[in-house]
Amino acid sequence: MNGQDAITLHRRLVDSLYVEAMVLADEARGYFDQLGRDERDALEALTRVAFSCESLKVTTRLMHVIAWLLTQRAVDAGELQLADARTAGRRLGPAPETDPVLLESMPHQAVAIVRSSIDLYRRVARLDSAFDVPGVAVPSPARRMLDRLSGAF
Repeated sequence: MNGQDAITLHRRLVDSLYVEAMVLADEARGYFDQLGRDERDALEALTRVAFSCESLKVTTRLMHVIAWLLTQRAVDAGELQLADARTAGRRLGPAPETDPVLLESMPHQAVAIVRSSIDLYRRVARLDSAFDVPGVAVPSPARRMLDRLSGAF
């Protein structure tokens, strides 16, 4: 894979993750602000508080992801230098932890949104952590699979 292919792959990956993050943010807002109200109101008092806290955690995760992805887009557009994107203030912010046991008492849709936000955050965190390995390109999982397939034939 040449440098231009890597740039194109990176751009497509960032764009795909950005769309996923924005769709999930819209779904979370719709659920936690409107659709989930009846489900939240049916919960016990402490679980209602936990439900509200999880809503904030989802928002925090997604905003960190979106900010990181926008930084990557700015680098791709030439609006920001790669070295600037790697500074601590532009890296992926920390995500709040969710207690898996606590999720068991939550409505199904809330759990799905929380888990989706955790999954998205973890995937972006893996990309962000690639900045910590100087001069080493992180191989694409798709490229590894293609290499294995070509080796098998």
